[in-house]
Amino acid sequence: MSAASASGASALFSPYTLRSLTIPNRVWMAPMCQYSAEAFGPNAGVADDWHFAHYAARAAGGTGLILLEATAVSPEGRISPADLGIWNDTQVAALRRITAFLESRGTVPGIQLAHAGRKASTDRPWRGGAPLKPGGEEGWQPLGPSPVAWSEKHTVPTELTVDQIHEITREFADAARRALDAGFKVVEIHGAHGYLIGQFLSPHSNRRTDAYGGSFENRTRFALEVTDAVRAVWPQELPLFFRVSATDWLDEGGWNTDDTVRLAALLKEHGVDLLDVSSGGNASGVRIPTGPGYQVPFAERVRSESPLAVAAVGMITEPAQAEKILANGEADAVLLGRELLRDPSWARRAARELGGEVRVPDQYGYAI
Repeated sequence: MSAASASGASALFSPYTLRSLTIPNRVWMAPMCQYSAEAFGPNAGVADDWHFAHYAARAAGGTGLILLEATAVSPEGRISPADLGIWNDTQVAALRRITAFLESRGTVPGIQLAHAGRKASTDRPWRGGAPLKPGGEEGWQPLGPSPVAWSEKHTVPTELTVDQIHEITREFADAARRALDAGFKVVEIHGAHGYLIGQFLSPHSNRRTDAYGGSFENRTRFALEVTDAVRAVWPQELPLFFRVSATDWLDEGGWNTDDTVRLAALLKEHGVDLLDVSSGGNASGVRIPTGPGYQVPFAERVRSESPLAVAAVGMITEPAQAEKILANGEADAVLLGRELLRDPSWARRAARELGGEVRVPDQYGYAI
C-alpha cells in the first residue's frame, strides 16, 4: 500500500518526484496522435490552434503531466503526413506556446519522440488509415530494421544501413535538444506500438543478421543507443521516460513480457527514470484481449521485478479504479488516453470523488 493511501489521503492526488521534477498528481495524459498538422511546406509538422486547444483543455482540467503525441524526429519518421514534428526550429516556436500555457496551469509538459519506421506513410484514421504509396501525393518510402512490411497492403520498408541507424540516433538526440528549448520538462522515447524502436526489439519484425539483430542483446542495441544519445543531451535534473509494448501478443516469435523485464533493468542503467508500459502494435491482424485495466498486470510485473518506476495505461476509466492501481502498488502513476478525450476535466471529477485536490482555474472556480 502506498504511503498516501496508508495515511488516508488519495494516492492518485499525491505528488510524484523524479530527479528534481515534482509532478503535482498521478493523473497523466498518454500520448495520442491528433493527425492535425500541415503535411507540406514551411509549416509541416507545426502545432497549430487545434493542438493548443486540445492540450490546454486537459491542463485546465487538472491533469498533472501531459505527454504530447508521438512527435516525429524527422519527416520520414512520421506515421502520417499530418503528424507533429520536432526536426526544425519553426516547430519548436509553436510548441513553446503550448508548454508555456501548460506550466501556467501547474501541469508538467512532456513530449514523446518517435520514428514510425515501417509503419510510416499512412493516411489519417478518419480517411481510412490506408498506406500511402511512395511517389504518391503524400506518401514516401518507409524504413525499417528489415524488409518486412507491416501488412500485405503496406509498402515493404527499405532496410536501414548501420550508418542510417546512427543518423536516426542523432535525430533523436537533436529532437531532445529542441524539446528542451521548447520548454518540455519530460521526454519520452517511443519504443512501443510497432514504431521503429519496437520494430528493432521484436524478432517478428527484426530479421537482421548484424549487430542490430538476432540475439536479445543485439535487438535492444538500437533502443539503448537512442537512450544514451538522448540522456547525454537531456539535463540530468529532468526525467527521461521510455514507452514499451510489454508484449506483441504473439504466441511465438515476438517480443514478450520476460523481454520487457530484462529491458527495464538495462534502461535503468542507461538513465531512464520511468517505463510507460503498453502493449501490442508490432504485428498486423493480432487480436488483443481488452478489458478494464487490461495492461496493468504488465506494469505491475515490471515494477515488482525491475528497478524502474512504471506508469500503467489501458482502459483506465474510473477514479476508484485508478486509485486502486496505485494503492495496491501496481504502478507509480496512471496514464489516461481515450478517457481524457471524452472528459478533459477527468482529474477534477476524480478529485471530488476521492477527496483529492487539483488546481482549478479562477474562471471556473464558481462552478466547482
